[in-house]
Amino acid sequence: MGVGISQSDGQTPDVLTAGQGASRSLSEVIIENLIRLCGISAILIITLIFVFLIKEGIGAFKTLTIWEFLGSRWYPIEGLYGIMPLLVGSVLVTAVAIVIAVPLGLATAIFLGEIAPTWLREILKPLIEVLAGIPSIVLGFFGWLVVAPIIQNLGAPSGLTAFTGALILAYMTLPTIISITEDALYAVPKEYRDGSLAIGATQWQTIWRVVIPAARSGIVIAVMLGIGRAIGETMLVLLVTGNAANIPEIGLGMLFQPVRTMTATIAAEMGEVAQGSLHYSVLFAIGIVLFVITGAINLLATVLVGGGKRRSGGQI
Repeated sequence: MGVGISQSDGQTPDVLTAGQGASRSLSEVIIENLIRLCGISAILIITLIFVFLIKEGIGAFKTLTIWEFLGSRWYPIEGLYGIMPLLVGSVLVTAVAIVIAVPLGLATAIFLGEIAPTWLREILKPLIEVLAGIPSIVLGFFGWLVVAPIIQNLGAPSGLTAFTGALILAYMTLPTIISITEDALYAVPKEYRDGSLAIGATQWQTIWRVVIPAARSGIVIAVMLGIGRAIGETMLVLLVTGNAANIPEIGLGMLFQPVRTMTATIAAEMGEVAQGSLHYSVLFAIGIVLFVITGAINLLATVLVGGGKRRSGGQI
């Protein structure tokens, strides 16, 4: 009996190993196919969205010339559909917001990742990530009730200006930039820092000349995501930028004039137009412009990150 049991036990591991190998192989195949399906689905969904935008917005390009579409007046009641004031408003608010948010975001991420003690980092990092979940409508009300009166008291004709929108947008994009940049800095191998300090570099020299270049790709992605979130924001800018569809006069004072963005225009007017009308098609054409701008931002990020990898020999 003892010998029989021993022989049986001797065969069992081989059978179990073969069964486990087959099970692992099957599970890997299933997971790979699921990942492939998710990737294809994402591409398909984006393609379908773009096709839908083209289908609904193509009527605007059939009726309006490119010069009429890029004109300087947006006044649908009179049949004027020039999107240049909306484009300028979107670019102005987004650019100022990024100019404010990027230095603050990078400085905060460097402090959290390289300078702050562990106990402080463990407190601040979750708090910053929680800020990213604040609804934009709440920030919009905050800007309308708190920030706009301050801007007006400083001498602006109105508190609802491009600068007000840029300030709130900068605050909204900060958590994204800080969180992703800090993760990129954390991913830099500790050996890079130790090697730099070992040859006599100071902590700041190590951060500036070693850590930041090594995390360049992650930082670029963080900035581009911040730009994408800022230019695609709707409710916040609808509340605090004044919604005046005009091109601000060039100069420092242009920041303190009301503007209107493309996203705010779509949100404010889509519910008032008849489906199939020219106004309806033009609003979808604005969506096409936004889609193209977002795609260009992502392409630029890909080029910058890819260029960084090529220059560093494929190493991050």
